[in-house]
This record gives sequence, C-alpha cells and structure tokens, in this order.
Amino acid sequence: VQLQASGGGLAQAGGSLNLSCAASGTAPSSVLAIGWYRQAPGKQRELVADATNSGTNYGDSVKGRFTIVRDNARNTVYLQMNSLKPEDTAVYYCSALAQSEDGPVNYWGQGTQVTVSS
Repeated sequence: VQLQASGGGLAQAGGSLNLSCAASGTAPSSVLAIGWYRQAPGKQRELVADATNSGTNYGDSVKGRFTIVRDNARNTVYLQMNSLKPEDTAVYYCSALAQSEDGPVNYWGQGTQVTVSS
C-alpha cells in the first residue's frame, strides 16, 4: 500500500489549507481507516482526523475547524483545515490501516509541512 499526500504549505492564522491522501495498491474495502496525524517539533505524533468504516474521529484541538472526507471511489481522503492557528504548524502524515493476509497493517505516507504564521 502506498500513500500519496498532497497539499499543505503556508497559511496565515485564520486561513485555510487542504490536504489530500490517495491510497494505492489496495482496494478501498480493505482500508479500515485512513486519515492524518501530525507531529510538531519536540512533541509526540498526534491524531488530527481519520475516517473509518464506521465514522470519523478528530483530535480535540481541531474539532470544529477541520473536516475530513473520505472518497471510497478514489480511495482518497481529504482534509479541509479552516481557522488555522500557529499551533497547527507541524508535519502532517497520512496514515492508513489496511487488511493484509497477515492481518491489519498500518501504513504511513511521507510527511507534508503545514506552517501557520501569526
């Protein structure tokens, strides 16, 4: 399974950015969950948002500001980030949990930088 991320970049506080992540090498039905984590300098990696087969989950710090949408036809997930804050600055990583012959496997994409200036 490969994860191709796009989007991110630089925004001012209060602005918006989009991220997308396309999964390939597996059928959408095999993807149990797909979404985004982030890691800021000196901090642990944390959940931003993910979309599972039963719904969506958001980190507390982004609830009400970020929206994740999963497109199964394209095996892609989109993250709309609004009302950005400087504390949203981090490297964002796409992650997918997919079924394999040996059970669920977690995959990670390359990180993409999101920088929010005050």
